[in-house]
Amino acid sequence: MSSEIRPAESLNKKFYLDQHGCAKNQVDGEILVTRLENLGYTKTEDPASADFIIVNSCGFISSAKQESLDAVIDARSSYPNAKILLAGCLAERYAKELEQELSEADGFFGNGDLSKIDGTVKSLLDGERPVVVPPQKGVCCGDRNTLLSFKGSAYVKITEGCDNRCTFCAIPIIRGELRSRKCSDIVEEIKILVQKKNVREINLIGQDLAAFGCGKNDDVCGEGPESKNADGKSYLARLMEEISKIKGEFWIRLLYIHPDHFSCDILDVMKNDTRFLPYFDIPFQSGDDGIIRAMNRKGSFESYRKLVSKIRTAFPESCIRTTFLTGFPGETEEAFARTKEFLEAIGSDWSGCFEYSSEDGTPASKMKGKVKPSLAKKRADILREVQSKMTEEKLKARLGKIYDVLIEEVIENHDGTDDGLAIGRTWFEAPDVDGSFVVRYDLDDPKAVSRVVPGAVVKAKAIASSQVDVDGVFCES
Repeated sequence: MSSEIRPAESLNKKFYLDQHGCAKNQVDGEILVTRLENLGYTKTEDPASADFIIVNSCGFISSAKQESLDAVIDARSSYPNAKILLAGCLAERYAKELEQELSEADGFFGNGDLSKIDGTVKSLLDGERPVVVPPQKGVCCGDRNTLLSFKGSAYVKITEGCDNRCTFCAIPIIRGELRSRKCSDIVEEIKILVQKKNVREINLIGQDLAAFGCGKNDDVCGEGPESKNADGKSYLARLMEEISKIKGEFWIRLLYIHPDHFSCDILDVMKNDTRFLPYFDIPFQSGDDGIIRAMNRKGSFESYRKLVSKIRTAFPESCIRTTFLTGFPGETEEAFARTKEFLEAIGSDWSGCFEYSSEDGTPASKMKGKVKPSLAKKRADILREVQSKMTEEKLKARLGKIYDVLIEEVIENHDGTDDGLAIGRTWFEAPDVDGSFVVRYDLDDPKAVSRVVPGAVVKAKAIASSQVDVDGVFCES
């Protein structure tokens, strides 16, 4: 299958991207869009006008997999004349099986080497039924002319794959072993985003940012694998120091740091450069020591609590986000009670909670002590309620202060006018997962009208809050 496509072959061809999954998958989608646009294809927001539709799927848990499968089936039903390509994690993991079972798809494309999309689309449009699952290699990155985030925000992937081997997680099966990008490449990408594309928020992402540079073949500083940790600093801290040398007004958020690998030397870097937000996304998953061990994790209720305490000592106003998994095999009422106690003890600002999903090929799928899905859901609902009350109190404590707010959208009426209302986020709100900061402004104030636009950062005073959102008023002089 040739990877070269002559411009004439893509002339007037349109594609629609149906994006699913996590931020890492979003970056993959942005790379796919850019590659296809560079080949002459046109991205459309109207799937009915598309010659081919790419469903960039998630394959992480059962509900996400079903959502992606439903998207393919719905696309086939709604747009019978379009070619349907199932891409992403679901295709990476199950392409051979789905080739036989999912007749609604006209082709399958994994995420091991996104450059192979060129030839895959050519084959698709030529009437073939491609099944392309390149081996996982390196970290898929490259130009992204189109960002799928709100204006002013971007994700930057620094690692791919994972070596943690949590017993419930299929990511190593899907994305392979840990690989890290070179520091210089990451810094250059951030420079382009900040200095040429006016991005104000950089979100560093990976399966585990703390594992950056620790893959068996990693050489992130260009010093050779034998020089690993020569100066005693974590590679994540060294990367952050290099990012600190970039000039410009922007902020940086670190998303997803495994609690067993949290490197406290990053706290000093963050103190020295306040552009690094004191927002810590640490997925503890459980507060029960027995369940933590069964998950193939090394921490404990007490060690994880001490980690949160250490962070808050360094940054008293820090924001803690975490994740919990209920219904893991062997989770008794006592174990769940311990997790609830842990959640209350750390007083996280935000947390997500998922019911356990048995994933093919993971050690947990063969464990005894299965928990009924209905009970897992009940436990998850309890944790969500606990967190909801804590979040409400945390947000109340932030009232009366002035914050920098990244404006995501200005709310318009049906006639195109607006009422002086915009939606944005400040430092303690990550994209897609946390609440929002509502900014109200006076339409008779020319400065406010000119400043409150998507992608801009404005100052606003927090005056009210709900269970998840903050209300504020534009207050720049």
